[in-house]
Amino acid sequence: MFFQWNLVEIITEFLMLPIWLVVFGFFIFITAKTIINLFKKKDWQPFVIQLLTILLWWFFPFTQVMLDLDFKMNKSEREEVVQLVETGALKPNVPNSPSTIHLPEKYEQLSKGGGEIFIEKKDNQYSILFLTHRGVLDGFSGFVYSPEDKKPNHNDFDGDIKEIDKLDKNWFFVVSY
Repeated sequence: MFFQWNLVEIITEFLMLPIWLVVFGFFIFITAKTIINLFKKKDWQPFVIQLLTILLWWFFPFTQVMLDLDFKMNKSEREEVVQLVETGALKPNVPNSPSTIHLPEKYEQLSKGGGEIFIEKKDNQYSILFLTHRGVLDGFSGFVYSPEDKKPNHNDFDGDIKEIDKLDKNWFFVVSY
C-alpha cells in the first residue's frame, strides 16, 4: 500500500489492475489457508497476524502518510521551482498549452505523470500545481502553491476541484474528479 501510487506512476492504472488482482487474490488465498489452519491445528498465531494485517490495511492511512512525506521531503525543491517561475527562468514550454511547464530533469520527480507543472496566472502572480496523481481523463490531485496564501478556486487549472486542504503557508492540497 505504501508503494501503490509509485507503481501507478510507473506502469499506469490500466496495467496496475492485474497486479492488484494477483496481490489481493494471493492475500485471500492465504487468509483462507489461515482459517483452515486455525480450525484444523488450533494454531492462533497465523490467524492473529492475518487479522492484524487486515485491520492495518483498513484503518491505516497509507495514502495520507505518503502524501505528507512527499510534501515535506520535496517542499524546498518545489519552492525552488516556484522561484524559477516567478523570476521568469521557467516559462511555459509545452506546445499548444500556454499554462504548462515541462520541468527540467533535475525537478521532474516533483510532479507525477510526466514532470509537468501547471500555472494559473492571476493579477501578475502565479499559482502553481505540482501533480501527485494525474488521472486518466481529467481527474488529478496535487500540491498548489498560492503566492498570497489564497485558497485556489474550484475551477482553477481547468479542473473541477472538489477538495482543498491547507497544508502550510502558501500551500494547499487539491483533488479534482
